[in-house]
Amino acid sequence: QAQLVESGGGLVQAGGSLRLSCVASGIIFSLNDIKWYRQAPGKQREFVGIVSTDGDTTFSDSVKGRFAASRDNPKSTVYLQMNSLKPEDTALYYCYAVRSSIWGQGTQVTVAS
Repeated sequence: QAQLVESGGGLVQAGGSLRLSCVASGIIFSLNDIKWYRQAPGKQREFVGIVSTDGDTTFSDSVKGRFAASRDNPKSTVYLQMNSLKPEDTALYYCYAVRSSIWGQGTQVTVAS
């Protein structure tokens, strides 16, 4: 069964860091660009960044310079390294496999001021 599973969320103080993981199964991981999105309560889902099949990354202006991403194809895993976290980064974070059109269930990130 094709699925993505996120992990690594939690509660962190402003200025802190977290690393999220997105593990895929049941898909040809290496052929999928992987996108990260987030959704805060009462707001629309927002694009965060993308890791392309060749490892190139692009981020939204709101996280550029603070977030980084990488992929480990043998482990079918993408990582989202989040540094200098701000309270406005609080959201449910999702990964999405573009070619396979699969969403993960999300992992909650809460940044306390």
